[in-house]
Amino acid sequence: MPRWLRSPRWLALLAGALPVLSFPALNLEWLAWFGLVPGLLVIVRAGTVREGGVRGWWFGTGFLIAALYWMAPEIGPAVILIGAVCGVLWVPYGIAAWKLLRLEPGQTLSWRRALAALVVVPSCWLLLEWIRSWQALGGPWEVLGASQWQHPAILALGAVGGVWLISWALVASNIAITMVLLTRRVCVTAGIGVAVLVAVIGAGPLAFALTPPFATVRQATVALVQPGIINNPVARANASESLTAKFSQGGSLGGVRPDLIVWGESSLPDSLFLDKPLLRQIEALSAKDGAEILVNQDATPPGQGHEKWAVLVSANGIKGTYIKTRLVPFGEYIPFRQQLGWLTKISKAASSNMVPGTGAHLLNATDRAGQPLPIGVLICFEVAFPDMARVDAEKGAQLIVYQTETSTFQGTWGPDQAASLGAVRAAETGRPVVQTALTGVSVAFDARGRELVRMGQSDHGVLTVRLDLPAGADRTLYDQWGDYVPWTSIAIVVLWALTGLVRSGAIRRRAGAGGDRTAQYAEGHAVP
Repeated sequence: MPRWLRSPRWLALLAGALPVLSFPALNLEWLAWFGLVPGLLVIVRAGTVREGGVRGWWFGTGFLIAALYWMAPEIGPAVILIGAVCGVLWVPYGIAAWKLLRLEPGQTLSWRRALAALVVVPSCWLLLEWIRSWQALGGPWEVLGASQWQHPAILALGAVGGVWLISWALVASNIAITMVLLTRRVCVTAGIGVAVLVAVIGAGPLAFALTPPFATVRQATVALVQPGIINNPVARANASESLTAKFSQGGSLGGVRPDLIVWGESSLPDSLFLDKPLLRQIEALSAKDGAEILVNQDATPPGQGHEKWAVLVSANGIKGTYIKTRLVPFGEYIPFRQQLGWLTKISKAASSNMVPGTGAHLLNATDRAGQPLPIGVLICFEVAFPDMARVDAEKGAQLIVYQTETSTFQGTWGPDQAASLGAVRAAETGRPVVQTALTGVSVAFDARGRELVRMGQSDHGVLTVRLDLPAGADRTLYDQWGDYVPWTSIAIVVLWALTGLVRSGAIRRRAGAGGDRTAQYAEGHAVP
């Protein structure tokens, strides 16, 4: 084999893809607790700190390429480009792991280095996750903590510190296991690793027990309308109307009377502000069903660019709108278009940039009893951003609603991954979350992230779910404290880096002083 192909960097690349298996649709969520270990072992066996950082880069590249494989039909070779460029964020992670975990032959890991590794390396991981969560770098897709979406007992950490705290616990688990493997004998360091492993595994259930759900102040029934795979926009809207009309007919949907009906993203072919006959049809449908309808449209206001709107319609007209703020990279806009615009020639990347909205805000719906129902409405990719759901919770939302359209990625892991994020947002905010998709996955979660109903990618029809709603003023610790976990991680990494620089400077000064004394001694004892 060629020498370059035998490089351990290729092992780091493959090891980076391994943790992605913990996300949907494979859902090997248990893998996240130890799936970083192979990559860590490859990194700590590097000969130099520089090589450790490079292997960290290759690890990150493998992670991102595997995480975004389903985007390949849309953006083509940009998947590899994104992985190679953004993979550099894993360099500090590789450097920290090498410096704190690497052992020379016969050397043992001191308890001080062990404790430092258990704090610093997870903080480096949190730092890179937070940086890559910036929308221009792709957004917080497949943040490691989101892999635990099926386990409310673990998601309880999200109510304390957001998805970031879950990620921190998972990485700490991997570091503890790596320490035990490297130690290979019973000692204080191995005991520390085992103790930390037990602590991080038990942290979620402990948080679940200590943070009971908010008291239920009311209930609401929400209907999710999924018309299925219908390519014609007009026929798709007609299918949504037909499914919605069944509520007023009674028997076909078991006599269910929803308080709110939600359609998927891009469920309307035209703007309701321009197509008055279509607006009248939906108003009549709302009046007949006795519930307001949340629809979604593509709009191009006069003199403005293309926008994505959520529109709340009652029997009396349009009650409120929300414009999508966080757009899909390459699908709805191209980051750094001046440099990357050439991708439109070789892929299905966005031919023009959509115009983002001004941020999250509430829509004030009204239930069947005439009581206010404040809802936070977000669209598609925005389910990945914890700050947007938190803003809605701070404004008093009792329910978080997502509208999505993922037919472009039908049959891939993408729709399932997007749906799973609703569980994380529910746990973080203490609010129920529903997501309606045109072609699946439509899903609903209670306020602790437990899945209540689901409709898959190959299905169509209507889901109805009865939800327990908290008071609008209720706040989780994460709602109140915000992103303190990433900020604390940044402080830890900066402090560790500064400490290393100071120590290196002291060592160089001692070495220099020792060299001067040696020179003086040699001069005083020179042989004629």
